[in-house]
Amino acid sequence: MRLATFNINGVNTRLANLLEWLDEAEPDIVCLQELKATTEQFPVKAIRDAGYDAVWQGEHRWNGVAILSRIGEPVVTRRRLPGDEADGQSRYVEAAVGGVLVASLYLPNGNPQPGPKFDYKLAWFDRLARHAKTLLKTEAPVILAGDYNVVPTEADIYNSRSWKKDALLQPESRAAYQRLLDQGWTDAIRERFPNDPPPWTFWQYFRQAWERDAGLRIDHLLLNPAAAERLRDAGVDREVRGREKASDHAPTWIELDL
Repeated sequence: MRLATFNINGVNTRLANLLEWLDEAEPDIVCLQELKATTEQFPVKAIRDAGYDAVWQGEHRWNGVAILSRIGEPVVTRRRLPGDEADGQSRYVEAAVGGVLVASLYLPNGNPQPGPKFDYKLAWFDRLARHAKTLLKTEAPVILAGDYNVVPTEADIYNSRSWKKDALLQPESRAAYQRLLDQGWTDAIRERFPNDPPPWTFWQYFRQAWERDAGLRIDHLLLNPAAAERLRDAGVDREVRGREKASDHAPTWIELDL
């Protein structure tokens, strides 16, 4: 099974890019983030014509998450991260499909920090950690896939000099991510590249970041023990970032032996 996460940065704006990549890479399951479309605006017909069933949670202008599958219709288990009934942002959807439980998540950016947006980021991280702990020992493979908006270590960025004040690199953000790993989750890309610089997953649109390969690793696939023991490969389809009208993220994927 090949499962990927892809912050599409506008599913309708980048629909041609998405369909082209789906046709080339043929992932079995895809987690999308930053749909930037309401639930009604999601291009379900085009997705189905490409051979994929889908579940999604839209939001006007920003956010929005989805799970696509070509191996059976996803059965939704959650459309919101538990822990705050007042939180109306569409940042989490979870479904069972193909013998795995998969979540597509879009963690808050948190900028500017300090401030209420950073406080919301950390609170959302705490809620994720509480829910993740309940999923960890599930007998079936569980994958928490998405844009975590955190650079875990200095090895996960081309150069942190100009990012020192960014919410993605703050000690609190990194500590929250590490707490997930300490629960027993496996960072699939780091597992695949334990001693080498990992592949970047995000390049800004400005300062010629793509041309300079000035990238970051902020899109992660975390695996519970049942999934980690089935991990066979992981990587990033970085060439997708270099195409016309591309998202500023590249698809990040894993292969599981099921």
